[in-house]
Amino acid sequence: MSTPSESVQLRGLVERVAYHAEDTGYCILKVLPEGAREPVSLVGKAPRVVAGEQFQADGKWESTRDYGRQFRAETLKLSRPSSIEGIERYLGSGLIEGIGPSYAKRIVEKFGSRVFDIIENESVKLEGVEGIGKKRRQEIRESWLKQKSVHNIMLFLHQHGISSARALRIHKTYGDEAMAVLTRDPYRLAQDIHGIGFRTADQIARQVGLCEDAPERLQAGLLHTLDSAAQSGHTCLPEVQLLPMAAELLQSPEIQLAESLEKLIREGKIQRHALQDTSMLYLPSLRAAEQTIARRLQELIATAPSYPVIDRTQALAKAAQETGKALAPSQEHAVCAALDHRCLIITGGPGVGKTTILRTVLTVLSWEKQKLVLAAPTGRAAKRLSESTGFEAKTMHRLLEYQGPGQWGRHRGKPLTGDVFVLDECSMIDTTLLAQFLSALPANAHLLLVGDADQLPSVGPGMVLQDLIASGKVPCVQLTEIFRQAASSRIITTAHQINRGQVPDLRPLRDADFFFLEAQEPEQIAATLTDLVQRRLPRKYGFDPVRDIQVLTPMNRGELGTQALNQRLQQALNPASEFKAELERFGITFRAGDKVIQTHNNYDKDVFNGDLGHIVSIDTDPLRVSVRFDGDRLVEYEPGELDELQLAYAMTIHKSQGSEFPCVVMPVSTQHYVLLERSLIYTGLTRARRLAILLGAPKALELAIRKQESRKRWTGLKSLL
Repeated sequence: MSTPSESVQLRGLVERVAYHAEDTGYCILKVLPEGAREPVSLVGKAPRVVAGEQFQADGKWESTRDYGRQFRAETLKLSRPSSIEGIERYLGSGLIEGIGPSYAKRIVEKFGSRVFDIIENESVKLEGVEGIGKKRRQEIRESWLKQKSVHNIMLFLHQHGISSARALRIHKTYGDEAMAVLTRDPYRLAQDIHGIGFRTADQIARQVGLCEDAPERLQAGLLHTLDSAAQSGHTCLPEVQLLPMAAELLQSPEIQLAESLEKLIREGKIQRHALQDTSMLYLPSLRAAEQTIARRLQELIATAPSYPVIDRTQALAKAAQETGKALAPSQEHAVCAALDHRCLIITGGPGVGKTTILRTVLTVLSWEKQKLVLAAPTGRAAKRLSESTGFEAKTMHRLLEYQGPGQWGRHRGKPLTGDVFVLDECSMIDTTLLAQFLSALPANAHLLLVGDADQLPSVGPGMVLQDLIASGKVPCVQLTEIFRQAASSRIITTAHQINRGQVPDLRPLRDADFFFLEAQEPEQIAATLTDLVQRRLPRKYGFDPVRDIQVLTPMNRGELGTQALNQRLQQALNPASEFKAELERFGITFRAGDKVIQTHNNYDKDVFNGDLGHIVSIDTDPLRVSVRFDGDRLVEYEPGELDELQLAYAMTIHKSQGSEFPCVVMPVSTQHYVLLERSLIYTGLTRARRLAILLGAPKALELAIRKQESRKRWTGLKSLL
C-alpha cells in the first residue's frame, strides 16, 4: 500500500532506464539522487530518457508492496549530463549511432566535459581517438545532430499530448523544417505522414491557435474524409455521403462545408464525376489511376494477339510431358483462351488448377522464344509464383523500379521490356499500383491476370480484379472444377463451402487437414491457441512451432489481436533469458531468435512489406539488430529503423495474402465481430498448405460466413470499362 508523503524535489543522475513506453512516455528509472550512495526507483513521464542524463523531479515518495520504496514524479525534467560519469553513460547508452560503451569511455577520457562541443563543432578531432576513422566520425556527428533535432520535436509533441514515437518519422519527413510545419501548417502531417491522422493534426492546430471554422481546417477535413475512404478501400464517395461524414468529423454545418468543397473542386484538389446519375467525388490521383487502367485495357482488348502460329494439339501434348500434368478439358480451354487473347483474366478458388494452366501457357510460349515477365504484389507471392512455374518472378515494385512515394523508374516514357506479362495474386493489387504497371506496359505486350476474386480485396483503394470481371469487357476464364487430388483436402472443400455462403461441417474427421476446435471466451481461445502452437501440433505433426506454424488473426488490437498474441507466443516460444540479448523499441521487445515481419518496402535493404525472417543477433556496440530473411538474406537494422519490424508469431490475415504456410491456426471470436466476414475467413483458410485449425465460437464463424462487407466499395472502374 502507498503511504502519503509531502511533495518534494529530487535532483540527480539517471543510472538506468528500466522501462520506457514511447507512445505514452511512461518510464521507470533507476536514479542516483544528489548526496545518495544507492540508486532508487523513480516512476514518471518523459518523451525520451537516456541513461546518464541529469534529472529534476517534483513528486512524492511512496511505499508499494511489490516494488518497495519509490519516487513518483509529477513533473520530470531531463537535461544533458555535466559530470564525467554521466557523460560517459549518456554517450554509451546507444543513443548516438557509432558510439557504444567502449568508444564512449575512450572519447570522454580524451575530451572530458568538452565532448558535446567537440562532436557538434570540431568533430574531426574525434579521429584522434583509437578506432574512430572518418566514416565513424561522420556517422557520430550526423547521429548527434539528428538526435538533438528529434529531441526538440519530441518535447513539443509531448507537451501537446501526442505520441513521441512518431517524432522520428516527422523528423525523417521534414528534417529541420519539422518545427515550422508543426506550428504553421499542422494539417500537412495528416497528408504526409503515415500513422498521423487528421484528429492528431487537428489537436495540434487547436493548440497553436487555429479556430474551428478556419478555411484550412474545413478543407483539410474534407480531404481527410476522402483520404479515409481511400484507406477503407473506396476510390470515390457519393457527394451526399461525403458532406455529412465531414460535418460529423468537423462538427461544422454542411452549408459551410459545401463552400469549402466548391473551392477545392475549383483548385483541382477534388474532382466531381457523374457515375450512374450519382455525383461522385474523387481525389484526382485515384480518378486518373482508374482512367489509365480503363484506357490501357481497352487498347489491349481491341488488339489481336501477335503470337507465332502454334500447333495447339501438339504443344499441349508436349507441355503435358514436360510438366508432368495432363490437362482436363476445362484447363485446355483456358490455355487456348490465353493464346487467343492479348489480355486474359484467369480466376478461381483453390484446387481448380490455375497454376497448372499458367505453367502450361508459359512452357508453350517459352518454346516460341517469347520474353516472359512474371510479377506479383509481394515478395512472398513472387517467390511462390517462381517456385510453382519454374520461371523467375519479381515483385511489381521491383519490376517497376520503385524509388519512393510516387517515384518509379518504369513508366509511360520508359516502358518495361517483354512480350508476355503475368501478374499473379491480382486480388491484392490496388488501383494505383495496377495503373502504374499498365502505364509502363510496352505497346505490343500480352497480359495474363491471375487471381482468386473471392479473396480479400486489396488493402489499398479499389477492387480491381472484381471490377474487371464484373465489367464483362475483359476476356475471362472462371474455373470452378475442383480436381481429384484437391477434392480430398478438407481445407479446399471447406474453403469452397464458405465461399458459397455455406456453414461447413465442423465435426472432426480422423487424419483430416482441417479442424474446428470450439472455445468461447477470448482468454480460453488464447490459452488453447498457445498450447497448440507450443506443444500439441509440434508433438503430433512434427511442425517447428516458429518456422512451420503461422497464427493468423483478423485484427491488431484486443486479446486476440496480433499485439497480444505476439507477446503471449514470444513468451511461450522464445522467453527472456540472461543468455539472450533483447531490445525494447516502439513498444515492442525484440529478442534474439524472434520471428519478425517487415512492414514497409525498403529498397535500400532489399526487403519488402510481408517478408518474414528471424532475429539472428542483437549487438550493443554499436547497437545493431541482424535479421535473416527467407532466401538466407542477412539484413541489419539500426535502432531508429525498428519501426519497420514487428513480431510475426501472429500476423493479420490481410498481411498473409500471397503467402502459404505448412500450418495455419486462426482464432474466430465474436470479439472480432466488426471485421469478421466471409472473404476474411476464406483468405486465411486458403493460406494453409498441410493443416488448418480454426479455433473459437461456431456462432462467430456463422456470422462471418453470412457477411460480405469487403465487397461494398465505391469505385468507378467498372463503369469506365
